[in-house]
Amino acid sequence: MRTEPKPTRLDRIFARLDREPQRPVLDVPRMTRHRVVLFGATLAFYLTIVLAVVTTSWLVRLDWQAMLFRPYQQWPEIHAFLDYWVVLGQRGPTAVMVAAWLGWRCWRQHTLRPLLAFGAALLLLNVTVGAVKYGLGRSGPHYATEVGSNEMWHWFQAGSDIFPSGHTANAVVTWGILAYLASTPRARRWLSALSAVLSLSVGLTTVYLGTHWLSDVLLGWAAGLLVLLALPWLEPTIAAAEAWLFTQRDWLRARARGRGVVPLPEPTPLAPAAEEEPVPVRETVSPAAARTSRASGLLAPGPHTARSERTPVTPAGSRRPPHSDRLPRGTAPAARPVTGG
Repeated sequence: MRTEPKPTRLDRIFARLDREPQRPVLDVPRMTRHRVVLFGATLAFYLTIVLAVVTTSWLVRLDWQAMLFRPYQQWPEIHAFLDYWVVLGQRGPTAVMVAAWLGWRCWRQHTLRPLLAFGAALLLLNVTVGAVKYGLGRSGPHYATEVGSNEMWHWFQAGSDIFPSGHTANAVVTWGILAYLASTPRARRWLSALSAVLSLSVGLTTVYLGTHWLSDVLLGWAAGLLVLLALPWLEPTIAAAEAWLFTQRDWLRARARGRGVVPLPEPTPLAPAAEEEPVPVRETVSPAAARTSRASGLLAPGPHTARSERTPVTPAGSRRPPHSDRLPRGTAPAARPVTGG
């Protein structure tokens, strides 16, 4: 019995790269009770951090202790590496990488949901985090003016938009969206753990570099997690936007096809058969008459006669030159003498 060869791991990888013939049924996350509880707990943690910083509690003293410890001076050998590692939290480079991956998924699965969900998450992140940043106006460690102060309400001072940490919140949303859009529960668990480690490590890197307080990192982590937990509430809007975009695409395709087709002319109805008319017979014109008619336009004005009507003129005498050895016409030639041979 002939058996099919078992596909290798490389074959399965290349099979995943092929576009699926039909749009698969995707598991869209819903706002379950468990997710609502997590959202409420994260929101309570978020408000606790804000309250602790505003009231200059023990958390602010911990911020100053970490800043005065100066980690970048304690471990200078990892400074060069962490300068590159912190890029994983910058919105520009990370958004391009994740958008490229999600764009391939959109093409492969015949759907726009991955990119639309990613765009909605980034929009929600920028609005919420940006409002808190500029509303509280907290200065960073490099711009601190008073030891032990929470450095709040410095709206018109340079570097007063660091609370919460944008790097940390962006890392949570950018890498967490991959777990949110995962197609299997196992992949979702692994990607969730990976995004948590990346976001926390990026946040701690900013503390090491001295660009953020420790409380900034904690609040940024909570802000990014709130955005991911709130995404199921936006799924109906995302589905409506996807349906509208597909409708517009189909309309444009139909319009383009309509412009490319040249309509055929309508057939002209045939007239009823009429009585046959006699075919006019062309008059035969002699060549001489044709020459006469053509030359008449070139003659001077006045009466002219045709060549056949003119009186023939006979020249006097013969036009041939005289010859001495020729006899006149009608005279018999003389007999030649016969000689013996």
